[in-house]
Amino acid sequence: MSDPTPTPRDDTRAAGVRAPTDTELLSTLFELGREVTSVLDLEELLAKIPQLIARLTRFSAFSVYLLDEKRKELRIAYAVGYPGNSSPNIRLAVGEGVVGAAVEEGRPILVNDIRQEPRYRGPLRNMLSQLAVPLRRKGKVIGALNLLNEAEGAFTSHDEVLLRQFAAHVAVAIENARLFESERRHGDMLEALAEIGREMSSILDLDALLTRIANLTKRLVDYRTFGILLLNEHTQELEMKLAVSYGKDTTKKHMKLGEGLVGWSALHREPVLVADVSLDPRYVNLVEDVRSELVIPMLIKDRCIGVFDLESPELEAFTKEHRELMTLLASQAAIAIENARLYEQVRHNEERIEKELRFAQRVQAAMFPQELPNPIPGADVAGRFASARELGGDIHEFLIPDESSLVVAVGDVSGKGAPAALYGAFVAELVRSRTLRRRFTPDRFSVSGVLQVMNTMLHERQLEEYYCTLCYSFIDFSSRTITLSNSGLPYPIRCSADACGQIELPGVPLGSFPGVTYDEKTLDLHDGDVFVFCTDGIFETQNASGAEFGARRVCEVVRTNAGATARQIVDAIFDEVNQFRGNVVQNDDMTAVAVKITGAR
Repeated sequence: MSDPTPTPRDDTRAAGVRAPTDTELLSTLFELGREVTSVLDLEELLAKIPQLIARLTRFSAFSVYLLDEKRKELRIAYAVGYPGNSSPNIRLAVGEGVVGAAVEEGRPILVNDIRQEPRYRGPLRNMLSQLAVPLRRKGKVIGALNLLNEAEGAFTSHDEVLLRQFAAHVAVAIENARLFESERRHGDMLEALAEIGREMSSILDLDALLTRIANLTKRLVDYRTFGILLLNEHTQELEMKLAVSYGKDTTKKHMKLGEGLVGWSALHREPVLVADVSLDPRYVNLVEDVRSELVIPMLIKDRCIGVFDLESPELEAFTKEHRELMTLLASQAAIAIENARLYEQVRHNEERIEKELRFAQRVQAAMFPQELPNPIPGADVAGRFASARELGGDIHEFLIPDESSLVVAVGDVSGKGAPAALYGAFVAELVRSRTLRRRFTPDRFSVSGVLQVMNTMLHERQLEEYYCTLCYSFIDFSSRTITLSNSGLPYPIRCSADACGQIELPGVPLGSFPGVTYDEKTLDLHDGDVFVFCTDGIFETQNASGAEFGARRVCEVVRTNAGATARQIVDAIFDEVNQFRGNVVQNDDMTAVAVKITGAR
């Protein structure tokens, strides 16, 4: 933009210069009116006005005063010809000075000699002429144009008429620019509100969220004091969760529902906009210099979870636009706060569950036999378990009913996780109780009978969605035999000096049907025999191509490691299975137990 100081037109009253005709003046006015109303940026418009006026009359200084309706005060919005930065600090009450009088009376005021005008106000004492023209829009004065000249009698009644006509165009242009600015600002606010909403929804820590809300609110409303109070459903009190610029000791940390403007807003679930709190009987005076207040309830459907409280030391500091914007923000904040609370609750529950699961893992690990408490001469036994989840449903037991026998039981409960682990614990207890009964009634004990009794007891519990496959084996060292009964577990493997393969022994899973009977098979024992029991998690492990590990590979591992200890055999099975699976996620519990007959008794 060029030099803001306009170049005044030549004095048409000087000798030899033709004065413009009325037609020429009307044409000029029309052109100026078109130019001034085409500008929608307020700052650009204000800077353009003196340039256009210079085409109508001459002046030494110029200013545009705009009216502040709230304060009934005129301030200079733009000026040229004023010394330094003095113009922004000039304020006039309506009726004060020549400009204030023109605004109050709603008519132009022409002063030919400022020295004789007692109403003159301003820093330009070297000026002698003044023309103040009110800006009127739809019968309402919104400000004034003020022209000053160093020459006495510089303005005429003809200038007054021209400026009055031009002022009408300027008033329209200012209103249009204000409306455009308001719409643009409103659009920016809505865009900022959407951005704020997205940011708030990404914060799940409640304290961090409340702090961020206070910071983001500053982008929408220039508050001095801001608080977030959340409703305690049990005490029916609003509790201060965040305060910005509150006095240390004057802020009440709890407000009863219905108490003060804050409590009234929460109780009635309505925003409260108070221009002067001293005139509102609901106001509770906690901060001395508060003059206006805006309270916005945070609602989720019809439920109020808390409020925003904004206070200011200025009267009428908050507008209806602030109320609308903060209402939108409060609705977004309410959802974000509720999500943060739910997340905190879920996180707390997860921590509790994780702690309980860790303890349950320790309990389950303690329940599994690691080695025989007193190694039995004649047998080497080892087992290993790997859960697909925190807890698993596989079980294995090594029991010594008497000094000449050993029971090995391996089972697999349907399902995974904590329910399967609980069901498995019950199955393991049944195995222990039915096995140890043999000490008292050995004549009534049978391997298949153990499974039959367990099937009846599990079916009576009516947990139809759960069942258990179990292989129960009884080793009698005195008779050098092993008796096995199976209820659906993958066939056990026997590796002897001349062969290695599975022992075919079918059976119905425990708990599925009532009245089921089970077969049993008795085999002779030889030194060096190896018996391996695995759950289907071993056999059905898949690699990246979808192929299963299978019984053939298990038999090959057992054959290759038959000369090793029971522990080494079990570890070798797990090593081969894990290598076969690669990066594929384990999808089932895995258990392997090895029994090697040593012959030493």
